[in-house]
Amino acid sequence: MNETEVTPRITEDQLRSIFVEESQIPAEYSLEQEIHQQEYLSDGEMRPWQGATHTVYSPVAVKTAEGYKRKVIGTYPVCTEKEAKEALDAAVAAYDNGRGQWPTMSVQNRIQCVEQFTHKMIDQKEIVVKLIMWEIGKSYADSVKEFDRTVEYIYATIDALKDIDRDSSRFQIEQGIVAQIRRSPLGVVLCMGPFNYPLNETFTTLLPALIMGNTLLFKPPKHGTLLHYPLLQAFKECFPKGVVNTIYGRGATIVPALMQSGKVNVLTLIGSSKVADELKKLHPKVNRLRAILGLDAKNAAIVTENADVKLAVSETVLGALSFNGQRCTALKIVFVHRSRVDEFLSGLSEAVGKLKYGMPWEKGVSLTPLPEPHKPAYLQDLITDAAAHGAEVVNEGGGATFESFVYPAILYPVNKHMRVYREEQFGPVIPVVPFDDLEETIEYLIESTHGQQVSIFSNDAAETAALIDPLVNQVSRVNINCQCQRGPDTFPFTGRKDSAEGTLSVVDALRSFSIRSLVATKLNETNKHLINQIVNDGESNFLSTKYIF
Repeated sequence: MNETEVTPRITEDQLRSIFVEESQIPAEYSLEQEIHQQEYLSDGEMRPWQGATHTVYSPVAVKTAEGYKRKVIGTYPVCTEKEAKEALDAAVAAYDNGRGQWPTMSVQNRIQCVEQFTHKMIDQKEIVVKLIMWEIGKSYADSVKEFDRTVEYIYATIDALKDIDRDSSRFQIEQGIVAQIRRSPLGVVLCMGPFNYPLNETFTTLLPALIMGNTLLFKPPKHGTLLHYPLLQAFKECFPKGVVNTIYGRGATIVPALMQSGKVNVLTLIGSSKVADELKKLHPKVNRLRAILGLDAKNAAIVTENADVKLAVSETVLGALSFNGQRCTALKIVFVHRSRVDEFLSGLSEAVGKLKYGMPWEKGVSLTPLPEPHKPAYLQDLITDAAAHGAEVVNEGGGATFESFVYPAILYPVNKHMRVYREEQFGPVIPVVPFDDLEETIEYLIESTHGQQVSIFSNDAAETAALIDPLVNQVSRVNINCQCQRGPDTFPFTGRKDSAEGTLSVVDALRSFSIRSLVATKLNETNKHLINQIVNDGESNFLSTKYIF
């Protein structure tokens, strides 16, 4: 709707024009009706809920006679500590100290359950994609990509588990001991996903935890809850009773009691390091708790004097503003050599000005409304603070706000006295810092509490090498002449410092949610006969030479 050629001044009136009346929403993208979830999955049942509910408002505000109002999508249960504890007990009973149907099931049969679930999930694609768009304001095209990528991730996980199981199907003999080494589950997993990738990021932890034989307590993200509702019946039908349980309600109300119970074996959270720290401390046996966490990040880009500035600009726009900068892997601060900074700022301002902004259903749209109600005010506070310490908004219209929409702001020159220098803005604000010596950029990353990724833009081999060697010990991934990103999903995804705990990727996640276990015996005729009889009779799902194709 508003694609610019030469970056005109973005005004509040222009931003107001992207919010339309209900009748102007294209029928193919609208929800047929509000979705009022009055049930939740617990202990193998869709249990009815008649208590308090939470109203879900879309980031999309609709123009009405009374003004602009966020569109109501539906409601979901606000359960209490009682229901959460019942779900926990169901997961504990289903695991049954490792003796339950699911943890003792063969890998092949668990894979078949996941495949059956995936088929049912695909049947719900249309409604899930629409709910992603309406709940978090992600463009329709990117919502489709998120769904498709999640399905691809599931199938990649299945293939990876088959490979692991094939390698484990043989016996190993060392020093007169014969053993079979496989991976076994850990127990009850509390899974909490993020709002920015409410389906994909959630499933990158939920799915590997599930397929490895663990039982689950699943709390959907605050923004992005309803989109999981169409999948609950599939969970119910495809997995044994109590294996997958959903918990709803205020996190601060229901989660502490779950952790304090000591019955949660694994905490997996993609979100705030502060929240993760608080939850871990509540567990009475911290040494028994495994944590797989994807947390805060303040990924930096370093544009050196030997960079291809045009390339650096294009990658920075993608890295800083994809889904409005609401990604943990987003570029959140950009260091530019002083000799190239004018060129960089000019190119970046022009590139930002060409981005299409509007409603998430519009084709080619890049910038959309923000789902968090407080975020526009927070971003304005960061801009005001930066201005008070000497920075300016250098792009036309940067920071303009109307309702839930914030137009991207490029701030320059940013320095260490500004909040945006340290804080993870998680939104469309791009801080640019001039530097004279590469040591300044290295020191920033050393002092940072975050350690996920960095992007280096340079065509000088010696210069790039001089940055790579110190930075691989500060962050988990160094990107050369490209933006920070998670994929491909087969690559390790983790972080140092306060950015992560554990590693998430297709294979690494399977390892994170399991432990190596082995059955071993002395190699003599009696034991050889015993082992052969167990294997030939197929009495054990663990001690087996079955080969999964």
